[in-house]
Amino acid sequence: MLPVPSEPKARMLSPAQTLVDGKIPQRHSTARRYLLLVVFCLAQFLDAFNNSALFSAIPRLVIDLGMSVSESTWIISAFQLTFASFLLISGRISDVYNPKTAFIVGVSGLGCISIGAGFVQDKITLIVLRALSGIVEVFPESNEQARAIGVFGGCGAIGNVLGLIIGAIFVEFASWPWVFWFVALVAIPIGLLCVFLVPQPNRGIDEPQHSRWKSLDVVGVSILTAALILFIFAVTSGSSSGWGSALVLAPLVIAVFMVAAFFYYETVIPPAVAAVPPRTWFLPNFSVLFGMALLPYLWWTTIFTILTTLWQDIYHWSVISVALRMIPIGALAFAASFSGPLSRKISPKYVLLFAQGLLVIATILLALADSPDKYWKMVLPAFVIGSAGAMLTYTHTNIAIFRTSPSSMAGTIGAIFNGALQLGSAVGIAAVSSIETSVEEKNGDPKGYAGRAAAFWFLLGIIGVEIISLLVFYRVEAEHMSPNKTQVAADEEKGKVEVEDEKARVETSEGDSPVTESPLEDSDDFKKVNVQEGDHEIREEFIG
Repeated sequence: MLPVPSEPKARMLSPAQTLVDGKIPQRHSTARRYLLLVVFCLAQFLDAFNNSALFSAIPRLVIDLGMSVSESTWIISAFQLTFASFLLISGRISDVYNPKTAFIVGVSGLGCISIGAGFVQDKITLIVLRALSGIVEVFPESNEQARAIGVFGGCGAIGNVLGLIIGAIFVEFASWPWVFWFVALVAIPIGLLCVFLVPQPNRGIDEPQHSRWKSLDVVGVSILTAALILFIFAVTSGSSSGWGSALVLAPLVIAVFMVAAFFYYETVIPPAVAAVPPRTWFLPNFSVLFGMALLPYLWWTTIFTILTTLWQDIYHWSVISVALRMIPIGALAFAASFSGPLSRKISPKYVLLFAQGLLVIATILLALADSPDKYWKMVLPAFVIGSAGAMLTYTHTNIAIFRTSPSSMAGTIGAIFNGALQLGSAVGIAAVSSIETSVEEKNGDPKGYAGRAAAFWFLLGIIGVEIISLLVFYRVEAEHMSPNKTQVAADEEKGKVEVEDEKARVETSEGDSPVTESPLEDSDDFKKVNVQEGDHEIREEFIG
């Protein structure tokens, strides 16, 4: 007979009954499970395709809709910005609402909005629809991504390659709207298939609708999204309106205050609701790895954006020819996506430093590749070296960030990591485009390579900052801490001052009465952390 636990322990173990309900989880057939894997990988494919296919279409699309260089940046940034912001509450949506319904609505909504985008003949409407696509975009669950990172990374790489080629075929032999309609042709059938294929999750007692809505950090995410939109608007307007103009300074200042307001707001709402709980920044190596996550998509997006326009508009290469020359990027990314086992023998810190070294070499080569005849001797080697470095950065940042994160925060950490990937690209590409445009206007030569070279040198500077942060702030010893210890370390680091202040307040209010325990021990947050850790232990024991 099992011993009767004490009261604190009972509180810690009680959630297990709710989680499993005394039942063995339903086991599905092997065929169905592999079919589900294919469906979820198609979702990752759609994510990659939805961006890369547009790179081939942007030069033609800019001409048809009469867009400037800075305006064309929004075609990519609008999608990635809204995707990154709403990704922060994606895990919570799956928790409080039916994840099957959320997935089906998301993938079907992406298809329907893509149909509308294909019929658009106005640049503002197209940008708005791209932003809506980012909100309903499909992405894999964070826990599954951590366990099968190679599979999903490989599907993303394939989506990038096929997106370039299929997008080029549509632009060359049909028209650019077919890029959007193809997304709809893939997304809507996936949504219909999931209605019958995805199993219905087991649910306990449903929360009232108003309680579910309150558990989502809609206010925080909205503040962050608005701030980033204003920031990108200011950066993209600087080259044309002047950096000292009110059109640039006003949104820039407002954006800074709104970002500060977002982080303050996250500290005053319950941690379980916050999109970015403050304690996450105190997890070992988290801040460094968050910075690393900003880089991979930015590097790829910069390459695609700068070179597709250069090769089509200046070098007059065909759309198909441009797409074929980009294939090495996807091929090397696919190969490097299977490098995960390296982290078992080598610390992610040293793998990431090696990856940054590859990116340094590749970016220097691209900055010097100022003529069409340098593709084979400079651009192609840069694609091979740089794409491998970017995928190594993506893969091993993901591995490292989950290695030192407690399981109770896996969903939050995964959402922040994936949001950082998109956020780095959205904000970074705006800065890169602004630098390119400013240099071209200063030199009076929009067809020259000086502006593009300046953009690559700026990218090299970002990589240099990443290298310094890895060398100075990344702690290898933190990789060997258990996830629960990292949770405690983060809470102690964040709460140390708060606990001392609280004790002082109690001592002052009670006079000479001794303080026997921290007042925080009876708080809901303290209990919640212990319950989550105990629940993690139960899950491991149950599965084992």
